Amino acid sequence: MTLPSSTLFVRKKIKKPLGFGRRIAVLPVIALAVAAGFVETAAFSGSGDEWRRAEGGWAWSFPRDHGAHPEFKAEWWYFTGNLSDAGGARYGYQLTFFRRGVRFEASHPANPWSVRDVFMGHFTLTDAGRRTFRAEDLLSRAGPGLARTGTGKPGPGLAGAKTDGLEVWLLNWSARMKNGKVQLEARRGGIEIRLTLMPRKSAVLHGEKGLSRKGPGEGQASFHSSITDLETRGEIVLEQGGRRIPVSGKSWFDHEFGSEMLGKDLIGWDWFSLHLSDGADLMIYLLRRADGSIEPASAGTFIPASGAARRLTLGDISVEALDRWRSGKSGGVYPSRWRVRIEGEGIDLTIAPLLADQELVSAGLPDLVYWEGAVEGKGRSGGREVSGEGYVELTGYAGNLRRVF
Repeated sequence: MTLPSSTLFVRKKIKKPLGFGRRIAVLPVIALAVAAGFVETAAFSGSGDEWRRAEGGWAWSFPRDHGAHPEFKAEWWYFTGNLSDAGGARYGYQLTFFRRGVRFEASHPANPWSVRDVFMGHFTLTDAGRRTFRAEDLLSRAGPGLARTGTGKPGPGLAGAKTDGLEVWLLNWSARMKNGKVQLEARRGGIEIRLTLMPRKSAVLHGEKGLSRKGPGEGQASFHSSITDLETRGEIVLEQGGRRIPVSGKSWFDHEFGSEMLGKDLIGWDWFSLHLSDGADLMIYLLRRADGSIEPASAGTFIPASGAARRLTLGDISVEALDRWRSGKSGGVYPSRWRVRIEGEGIDLTIAPLLADQELVSAGLPDLVYWEGAVEGKGRSGGREVSGEGYVELTGYAGNLRRVF
């Protein structure tokens, strides 16, 4: 997902609570106010010719390429995970950071408030036992450095991402890799995560050596990598003043960057990231066109417990929606249970959400409405019975995706 290139937003609180514990009125303007009354009034449109397209090859190098790629217009870092506590209660989380380039070069580079990129984040927690789903979002420019406590020296700014490895932050949300481990922290609206993720598999390149095509046109692609299996431990907080709950489980890290990814006829996508009990992982994305067909560039990746990842084309993939769920917030009607088959790998799974309502209605962007939630299932893989868990993302079933993109 990406932010619009021509419009930014200011969030203004009003009195009556709604949605995620507060109601936010969103006003489209040409600047984003992130400090007391400051607004940059420069126009943010550019020719777009400066941005690099995702095409040809990429000289991958990790951990460097887990970091930012500012020569591309859009980039995101996705963390999702399925967790449980000592009593067996199950939870899911999502922590996502988006970078959207507004100008290839800031209008006034010496001014820390001058905008080059906008950063947006989404943070969710699903509590399967109590049937609750909480979602928060943040939106900011980089801004000036904040004073570090006790030093008087400037910190890294309100939001940003380093280019030499994984370190991305948005106010008090962050994802950082150090000594091979990823540290995630986020706190807002009474919910919180503090998690440590340890990779159990190497980084995977999707598509054609990391070039993941999204359409037939030039540049309609992203460079796409994942760490699909991360042992996860840490703590979560589910409500304001709630206790810290020790948890463990498995996470998935997805990272993409590009500039002109989607064709004009696309209305949304269905994305699956699944962990199977035999140690295999499976990623699928299906791009939906306005005429009801599936974009032929849709694809996937199968990652066995040991051995090299195998690329899947659309012809290898069968996903059948078995049920529907209607949102009381947006009115969107989403698929809610699926049969997933990969004939060449002997995979036949039925998966369903842990909780039907895991829909995010963004406070920062009123047309950005999508479903992303924890799922579970069972079936067969390679001739053996397996169980599975993971995350599914569904866009374009509510809101107005074209206005967001």
